[in-house]
Amino acid sequence: MRRADRLMQILLLLRGRRRTTAAQLAQWLEVSQRTVYRDMADLLASGAPVNGEAGEGYWLEAGFTPPPLSFATDELAALEVGARMLSAWADSATAHAAASALAKIHAVLGSAGLTAAPLFAPTAGSYPLARLPALRQACEARYCLQLHYRDEAGNATLREVAPLGLFFWGDRWTLAAWCLLRGDYRHFRIDRIAQLEPGTAPWPAQASLDAFLQHSDAGDAARARLHRETHQPWHRQDSGQP
Repeated sequence: MRRADRLMQILLLLRGRRRTTAAQLAQWLEVSQRTVYRDMADLLASGAPVNGEAGEGYWLEAGFTPPPLSFATDELAALEVGARMLSAWADSATAHAAASALAKIHAVLGSAGLTAAPLFAPTAGSYPLARLPALRQACEARYCLQLHYRDEAGNATLREVAPLGLFFWGDRWTLAAWCLLRGDYRHFRIDRIAQLEPGTAPWPAQASLDAFLQHSDAGDAARARLHRETHQPWHRQDSGQP
């Protein structure tokens, strides 16, 4: 990330938060705290409406309005490719939302004439994408599901699971879950789920996506990436001025 872009990102991250520490900014921007301290000093020297106290963190003065949002050409191309992939391999509601968001971005930026990226995603065909919304909702709301499932040999089985996350592998989706029948973590192919319905068991206290990744020996890098993706600053609820 260019330094000028990072300074603007800092202002956007501070916006609407009571206090943000240098450690938090360093984690979100993936830089050292020393770099954050230098950037904050430059912002203060330039007259940016930033306040800070040792041990308390930084915050913006009330009423600050950031400049209009802009995207580089390669950023817009990446969004376009992402929308194509969602159109091909996500449920219809998610695919429509992605296409709608992209159209709004292009309409505001006036990006007509942008060269189309030569990256395409083939359609999923008869893949059961319609099951994704119910599975995603169960992951988000943390309630168990009963799955009428077919194993690799085609044998039918009934599993009650605590859904933890959905993973896309290029040609299929899998559900990461805690299986109450096996008392252990398992992954289930979405195309082998014949039917699903709400379960009756309470949510198991030991079930977590991080624990699933540890169980599957995904490695520290995979778990670190998951943490970054699920703990971005825009996922936080804190707001307001000091």
